[in-house]
Amino acid sequence: MSHPLTRLVIACSLVSLVACQPKEKTESATPTQVTLSQERPVAIQGNASGVVSYAPAVKAAAPAVVNIFTTQVVKHNTNPLMNDPAFRRFFEFHGLNQQESEPRSGLGSGVIVSKDGYILTNNHVVGKATDIVVALHDGRKAKAKLIGTDPDSDIAVIKVDLKDLPTLAFKTSANDVGDVVLAIGNPFGVGQTVTQGIVSALGRNGLGINAFEDFIQTDAAINPGNSGGALIDVSGNLVGINTAIYSRSGGSMGIGFAIPAQLAQSVMLEIISHGQVVRGWLGVEIKQADQNFNEDGSLNNQKSEGVSIAGVMRGGPAAQGGMRPNDIILSINNQKMTTANQLMNTIAKVKPNTKIPVVVKRNGQEVELEITIGTRPQAEQPEEQE
Repeated sequence: MSHPLTRLVIACSLVSLVACQPKEKTESATPTQVTLSQERPVAIQGNASGVVSYAPAVKAAAPAVVNIFTTQVVKHNTNPLMNDPAFRRFFEFHGLNQQESEPRSGLGSGVIVSKDGYILTNNHVVGKATDIVVALHDGRKAKAKLIGTDPDSDIAVIKVDLKDLPTLAFKTSANDVGDVVLAIGNPFGVGQTVTQGIVSALGRNGLGINAFEDFIQTDAAINPGNSGGALIDVSGNLVGINTAIYSRSGGSMGIGFAIPAQLAQSVMLEIISHGQVVRGWLGVEIKQADQNFNEDGSLNNQKSEGVSIAGVMRGGPAAQGGMRPNDIILSINNQKMTTANQLMNTIAKVKPNTKIPVVVKRNGQEVELEITIGTRPQAEQPEEQE
């Protein structure tokens, strides 16, 4: 049976869909304050009968959207025998290096969000880069420093030391399905491009792109190279960070996904302040192959009673709190649980070392537990090889 999402393409590099992580961890800056721009009021050029132009929004936002060029060192096998596990162990045992490294270039986009030079982008654009160069709308170029990444949400923060930087304000008001949005980025490396569409859906999750998903879906054309670019409203405020597309061909098919600006902002501030994002952790394995889709491949929008647990990590918070495999989590902190995504997001927002009440169903009976939430392990970025 084929999966309904035939292909999810991370909309990043023209040459490589995933950029590289520096070999040495970049030290995180801890500024005392990050100055962010205020949201712009609604102001578009047009009249009551229809919009004439989105040029004012583009003029306000485009200067703050940058092109990102990365260099990545990729290891690949020089001997085809290395693809066989037995021969690979033989070569490794005898200390024969059958791999070589070569540089690979990548493309992406980013959004300047503070006068201090902080730029929001995707982790898959710069997370493993050995060299990052940012090109501004006004023609300036500068090397950027990687401040930190959050692979679980696919957000990264980089910084440039330049003056008189344009910035893009975060949209603080709620989004609605049907809102007009514009995507600005550098698709296929052709240069800064603006595409127009609407908010097609909100809260998309279960796509298997990130560990934590709360995507804005849009039909504004998003292509490789757009990753990390801006999704803005008609007033030039940042609605989201363009991240991925659903595609059979690798190009835009009118289904794109963006990380909401509010989520991106909160992750960014955590990275700048602490160097990483600290999330709560339960230590369980969810018992469900793919709860978001029915057997015929259609979306399953029905909410179930609780979330079934397949396994409990030995010594983890759940195990220490008395949770067992095959338990069904009914509620956490008196909040009913219906999906795995809801469970993950609820736990992630709990401060580590906090005790919370958890109700599970076990053998048909409700059991009340008290669990001390742990700290979610940081996601690793594996070395890319060919």
